[in-house]
Amino acid sequence: MSQERPQEILHLIGPAENITDPGPDSTLPVVFNLSDNNSPADVMDVLSLRPFASGEQPWSRSTRLENVRAEAPLRPGDARLVRVAHEKGKESVLAEGDGWTLLTNRWKSGIAYLAVSAVTDDLAETVLEASVKDATEPPKVDEASVEMGFWHMGTHGPVRNERAITADSWDDIRRNYTAPVAEALDEVMSLTREEVAGRLLLLHGPPGTGKTTALRALARAWNGWCQADCVLDPEALFGTPSYLMEVAVGDDEDENRRWRLLVLEDCDELIRGEAKQSTGQGLSRLLNLTDGMLGQGRDVLVAITTNEDLAMLHPAVVRPGRCLAQIEVGRLTRAESLSWLDGADVQPAEIGTDGATLAELAALRKGEKRPDNQHTPTTATGFYL
Repeated sequence: MSQERPQEILHLIGPAENITDPGPDSTLPVVFNLSDNNSPADVMDVLSLRPFASGEQPWSRSTRLENVRAEAPLRPGDARLVRVAHEKGKESVLAEGDGWTLLTNRWKSGIAYLAVSAVTDDLAETVLEASVKDATEPPKVDEASVEMGFWHMGTHGPVRNERAITADSWDDIRRNYTAPVAEALDEVMSLTREEVAGRLLLLHGPPGTGKTTALRALARAWNGWCQADCVLDPEALFGTPSYLMEVAVGDDEDENRRWRLLVLEDCDELIRGEAKQSTGQGLSRLLNLTDGMLGQGRDVLVAITTNEDLAMLHPAVVRPGRCLAQIEVGRLTRAESLSWLDGADVQPAEIGTDGATLAELAALRKGEKRPDNQHTPTTATGFYL
């Protein structure tokens, strides 16, 4: 029987001058442990930290870039290359100069992270400014798309990435919704920042009825005065106060900041009736963000989608005055469904007396047949429409 290979440990030891009698300017010994499970990029991350950790270069500055030009060097012209590693769409470069060390991680998606350590703060700032100068370009956005931020909790704290997403205009997709829903959404789509009353937008209803599609159209309709951000891990957002503060407060020094719409999809556990017991402080922090102390003076709106019935939601969430709007996004009627399918090769018998969801209509137009239990409520996630 073969034995498991023992783990090998590599020790990186930094300089240790005057250890027996350290003076105020001496550096400290530093030991980093690396195993054979670490990648070359991991080694470079560690190497970049050694001068800062030892105290040789006690000042550090870092930044994250998006829409990075492919030809941008992301380092000063006089930089000396120390290490270069390529792996899975990522390039890591370790460079140095007189009194400074620079680590650059660049991804094919156009995102980059730069960290500089230096002997002085001014030098760190100078090196970082030289590295990012003319490194980015404006995102290419067409009329059918809108810039949306995506938040998640990373290894070193909250991370926000911005991407252009496809977003139809409300006029183009209005027919996807039954008449009462379309009329309610008409009012929401036309709101301006001066007309905002209530900080919570709640869209509830069965899967596949178009809740996400409506929110994409809303992000486009409000784009002139409101930045839409989708939170990928809402349980972490409301479970981590520092994460919540970063997302809610943002950059207070930005005089031209827009409102922010936080999109939380499928947050059933957070807002259902027993949420207080199951999620701890999560529900309380959500309510505090919408109309409590945290929400005061913050131009933040929260849009939540859920498949739960309104009666199943926590009463504090749906109480009068808290919601900007609460809209049940349901099925189109049979007449509306047949009108939606006008011109498609679909037999009227395919549509039952209770109508159809947007996802079902889209499937029928593609030639897919509805299942035999088409009228039975489903808990599936639908088509994310």
